[in-house]
Amino acid sequence: MAVRNIVKEGDPVLRSISRPVTQFDERLSVLIDDMIDTMHRADGCGLAAPQVGILRRVVVIDVGEGPLILVNPEIIETSGEQLESEGCLSCPGQYGVVKRPAVVKVRAQGRDGAYYTMVGDGLLARAFCHEIDHLDGIIFKDKVITLHKDGE
Repeated sequence: MAVRNIVKEGDPVLRSISRPVTQFDERLSVLIDDMIDTMHRADGCGLAAPQVGILRRVVVIDVGEGPLILVNPEIIETSGEQLESEGCLSCPGQYGVVKRPAVVKVRAQGRDGAYYTMVGDGLLARAFCHEIDHLDGIIFKDKVITLHKDGE
């Protein structure tokens, strides 16, 4: 396992649409493990493959209950609304209030390709939306209501 470089705002890979994963092999497992290590080292709660320069639909999330692996994730249901501050490992030092659903149901595949569904609320719901947005070339600043930087 290795820590990868995190792509920063301004790199065109962050504005590109990721391709679906079709091969569930050792190469994918290495990417997933590296992404988990990178996310933890950067003290983040989520990381999408484009953030490490890979245009594949892979997301890892850890909101304190251990890492979740989402391959080819899709949001299938949402409800409610929350307004909370978000940041992004690709936009260091910048934070902003973003309107997101309060509850999000996703369908994804695991490391082995098996499908599953999961429901998240609060921080997990925000992380689902934030990271899946990355797979479609969207960063949180595109949806921010008010933006601020460290020290403001």
